[in-house]
Amino acid sequence: QVQLVESGGGLVQPGGSLKLSCVGSGFTFWTYTMKWYRQAPGKEREWVGSITASITGDYNATYTDFVKGRFTISRDDSKKTLYLQMNSLKPEDTAVYYCGANIFSGQGTQVTVSS
Repeated sequence: QVQLVESGGGLVQPGGSLKLSCVGSGFTFWTYTMKWYRQAPGKEREWVGSITASITGDYNATYTDFVKGRFTISRDDSKKTLYLQMNSLKPEDTAVYYCGANIFSGQGTQVTVSS
């Protein structure tokens, strides 16, 4: 069955960095556009960004405005892994981060930005 497992979350100070990973299994990873979402306490889940599939490695990543220039999505199809590099983190980035493929998502990883 489809499985997505996120990791890499933790506690970081404002201005710091974290890199999240998401390993996929049970589906043809390289053919899927992959997405990152997040859900802060008391708020709805929101889209963070996406990266397209590509047979040539010519991926296209798009981001929501509030992370543009700070977050970078990448993927390694040989490892069936999606990444989210987060820099210049802010307290408002605190949330559970989820990866997604089509209708599927993982269990999430907690990111807390606090001094």
